Amino acid sequence: MSKLPIISGQECIKAFKKDGFYVLRQRGSHIILRRDEPFAEVVVPNHQELDKGTLRAIIRQVGLNGR
Repeated sequence: MSKLPIISGQECIKAFKKDGFYVLRQRGSHIILRRDEPFAEVVVPNHQELDKGTLRAIIRQVGLNGR
């Protein structure tokens, strides 16, 4: 796996929207995204910077690491 960049929550959400995700709901600073086919749901914190471990976990959760 290549080195992860430091990105914000909004940049992460923008990237997931390009992959077919849409905003389902929001609770506080956490935004829940969903993709219908193939089904996946992920929570992205809307922070200025996402920790690398958090970003890595989000990527693994939706199965984007093999693309």
